[in-house]
Amino acid sequence: MSQPELLKKVIQTLVDSEVPYMITGSVVSSLQGEPRSTHDIDMVVAIHETGAKKLLTAFTSPGYYLDEGSILEAIDSDGMFNLIDVNSGDKVDFWVLTGGEFDRSRFSRKISVKFMNMEMQVSAPEDTILAKLRWAKLSGGSEKQFTDALRVYEVQYGGLDVEYLDYWVKKLDIDLLWRQLTDEAETI
Repeated sequence: MSQPELLKKVIQTLVDSEVPYMITGSVVSSLQGEPRSTHDIDMVVAIHETGAKKLLTAFTSPGYYLDEGSILEAIDSDGMFNLIDVNSGDKVDFWVLTGGEFDRSRFSRKISVKFMNMEMQVSAPEDTILAKLRWAKLSGGSEKQFTDALRVYEVQYGGLDVEYLDYWVKKLDIDLLWRQLTDEAETI
């Protein structure tokens, strides 16, 4: 199964199971900024045991790896779990929606986009930038995360909510990376 087919099946399963979701990470930064290849799909999900059971039913072995214990542990701890397409090696990282202020804010601001004949819920460009900068800081300065944020900023520049960005840059303590990003950005 190709990555787009996997994404489509995951989205359809979540929608059918009434599990709110938001695609984040490199898939979204590629849509909003500069495309790049990635073997994982990152999603934030507001999932409970019922939704977990439906995921397990839709993605069974031997074609997929999805561990029930990992899902339940992630739900209990606001953690993450994986779904792996065994044949292609493509992976979906499901991050359970936390009660954190930034998580709740960005989840409430998700937007609907149509891509590859699919309707999907994705993070707003501002939240994609902020999350990428946050990951860059947490990983000790990941150039890949920073560049993803920079490209989204450059492409989305005219339509960004700058007040929202300024607020969260301070709250997330990513001022230095934000300053670097705005200094390096090539905007019109």
